[in-house]
Amino acid sequence: MTASEAGAPRDEPGRPRPADPDSLRGDGTARSDRADRVQLADRALPLYVLREHATDYAALFARARAEVGHGQCLCQTPALRLVIRCSRAGRYHLAGWPGEGELHDPSCSFHKLASELTGRDAYSTEAIREDDEGVAIRFSTALARKLSDSEPAKASTEPREGRSRRTVGLLGLLHWLWESGQLTAWHPRWRRRSWWICHARLREQIAGCSINHENLTDAMYVVPPFRKEYARRNTAAFETFLIARLKRRADTQRRGLVLGEIRDVSPTLHGVRYTLAHHRGALFATAALDERLRRSYRAVFSNSAAEHGARRIGLFLVELSPKGNVRVVDMAAMLVSGLYIPADSSHEVVMANALAEGGRAYVKPVRYDGSDLVFPDFVLTDTHPHSYVEVYGIHGRESYDQRKRVKQAHYQSQGAGLIEWDVAEPVPDVRRR
Repeated sequence: MTASEAGAPRDEPGRPRPADPDSLRGDGTARSDRADRVQLADRALPLYVLREHATDYAALFARARAEVGHGQCLCQTPALRLVIRCSRAGRYHLAGWPGEGELHDPSCSFHKLASELTGRDAYSTEAIREDDEGVAIRFSTALARKLSDSEPAKASTEPREGRSRRTVGLLGLLHWLWESGQLTAWHPRWRRRSWWICHARLREQIAGCSINHENLTDAMYVVPPFRKEYARRNTAAFETFLIARLKRRADTQRRGLVLGEIRDVSPTLHGVRYTLAHHRGALFATAALDERLRRSYRAVFSNSAAEHGARRIGLFLVELSPKGNVRVVDMAAMLVSGLYIPADSSHEVVMANALAEGGRAYVKPVRYDGSDLVFPDFVLTDTHPHSYVEVYGIHGRESYDQRKRVKQAHYQSQGAGLIEWDVAEPVPDVRRR
């Protein structure tokens, strides 16, 4: 089911196709800006039209690829190049040209921060490889295991230190999906983001991606947004995923990935039950795994996060138990704001909300699997050069204070704008002056 089939309201790519795509936005209003418009060969179209109806424009994609060699993004003048990819299934899609993400307008879907402001820079090309067919990810965990083999002593939830990682872990995969789908960014031109938008963006990213030489569309189930008239269809799709993906084959236990918003975690006789928003089923984990996950993702499971309206996103590595229950083998979890912007703490959720309410355009840098990486808490993309936001939520820890001083000195040496918030004080006025 595509986003348009579900009748989702759209403000970002993934909106229903308007009657006149050359003159209207997806919400039906006239547009004078060039953001999110692209050119293929001799024709200019809104990006969301090409994303929603890629099959209808396959001939145009192929002609642009043959005649020009690339697409063009019209958010700037002169236009910026776009990579035209064609998946193994024959579906075309566009991607930003390597190294040119910063050149796009901040409201453009192809805008990206500098490579030094993302955890993706810590991976080798062996871990994440991009070519004309899409993105190939080398996942750190096998998606199948022999039942005769003993279970590994410990799964790979906790990130490892080091540079040039050769594999991507669960958290790295979750951050890659969020960052590639531009879900780490916000711009005041966009209307409120919902799970409808997140689902459309995520499905687009996995459509052109393989993981450990398998199509990610087969290996991952992204919980679709609930709508009563599609409830049966969604239930059937999940049952198909369980049977086609997770059902045991002889001596082989297959595994899959489930991505959704965590609504509730409740105790069971032997562990916990994860209930996901928009989803009727449940996922089950042992008490030992739940305890380890709570240590690894303290901010996600803290009581203060819920008090500030935070949401929780989970990427679950799952398999079927002998009784047919969906058993969680491992999980990566991420705290997000009401607009689904990632946050490292409940205080960052408060700041993310304040920035959006203040009309700011901003991006949250994500670390992927690199817990040793140090980034600004937020990057403001509506200033030139970009400015930064730092949230100070820890007091009396020398290592934290030292890192704070290093950051402040770095911003000062760059002459960069900086908004600072010590959480013991009221949230500062973040509106652009």
